Amino acid sequence: MSRPEPSFWRRGRGRRSVALLCLAFAGCTQATVYNAIRLPDNGTGPNGTGPAAPPALLLPVQGVRATDLRNTFNEGREGGRRGHEAIDILAPRGTPVLAADDGRIAKLFLSQPGGITIYQFDPSGRLAYYYAHLDRYADGLAEGQTVRRGSVIGYVGYSGNARADAPHLHFAIFRLGPQKQWWQGEPINPFGYLGGRAP
Repeated sequence: MSRPEPSFWRRGRGRRSVALLCLAFAGCTQATVYNAIRLPDNGTGPNGTGPAAPPALLLPVQGVRATDLRNTFNEGREGGRRGHEAIDILAPRGTPVLAADDGRIAKLFLSQPGGITIYQFDPSGRLAYYYAHLDRYADGLAEGQTVRRGSVIGYVGYSGNARADAPHLHFAIFRLGPQKQWWQGEPINPFGYLGGRAP
């Protein structure tokens, strides 16, 4: 029985655009300015039951600095037939992949585009973190397992449709719908939440 692919692999025309804001607070240093995403208040905003946006996250590849990140969220893929809706974090094959936040392993999944992948839900169950193109999972990793921010959950690779000469972690965030479908949600740009800043 075939399983559904993540929605961001299938999404084409009619993709909802997301407006990016730069939030700056008086007296803050440049390092505290993050990109934020304007999302509708659909029960998960300031007056709802959950966060309007992800927290500041741990950069999920060991040894990579925020200054090394490149914002690839809006880049096209497959000749522009689909959006990337994630960022690629380059690192040597076998580099540990870390949980970006506390949460639960919702799904371990093997797909043609993503290769060896992990879907992790945040503690509120309203956000999903997607880790793709892994070389392998961390020993003992299992669906339903609770993980802590910084736990090793896998290793960088090039499984799926990634190139062998450019191993990397494909990292995505999406807001889950009411059905909590691990493969589908509203994409959120991870760049600012990992400490990335525009040049």
